Amino acid sequence: MTERLPGRVWTVRLTGHGDRSATVSCSTAACRMPPRSKDVATLRTFAAQHAAAHAKAATVRPNAWCHCGSQRCASHPDTKTHCAGGVVLILQHDPTVGRVWTVEEVCESCAPLIPNAAVVARAVRPKRPTQPPVQAPAARPVVPGGFSSAAAGPAESQAAPGRRRRRTSQPSRRQRSGRGR
Repeated sequence: MTERLPGRVWTVRLTGHGDRSATVSCSTAACRMPPRSKDVATLRTFAAQHAAAHAKAATVRPNAWCHCGSQRCASHPDTKTHCAGGVVLILQHDPTVGRVWTVEEVCESCAPLIPNAAVVARAVRPKRPTQPPVQAPAARPVVPGGFSSAAAGPAESQAAPGRRRRRTSQPSRRQRSGRGR
């Protein structure tokens, strides 16, 4: 089995400044961001597209732990659940705040409980290795009646007695039911 890895998270943030300008930052240091600008609408569009690009480029790892669970499910504190199920990638964005986009690897149990989140990808479940067809067990050697093992030969034992029917002095049910009519 593959070792479990911590769930990944990418955060894209639009930060406003006192001079009515804004900047976009990404939690991935290698990402190039546009310069500070007063065109906040363009920066907001860039931030949304950048988060969507992270979601599109990420391959969901089936052996990842739930990122939400590693944060003690702080994304849904009012609803308790146990992390379970496959791994999904969600894109979370609260339109009322509109400044933070988060892409996370979480479990299928937490995903529907996280507000303003949409599942954008699911982990490909590893295929189970195909097992060879089950073969019937080898036929056991036939042991003639009365022998205790296959190694015992006919000269070593006597023929097994047949079963005898039990005789009773009382008539059978059929005989009794026919007499009274």
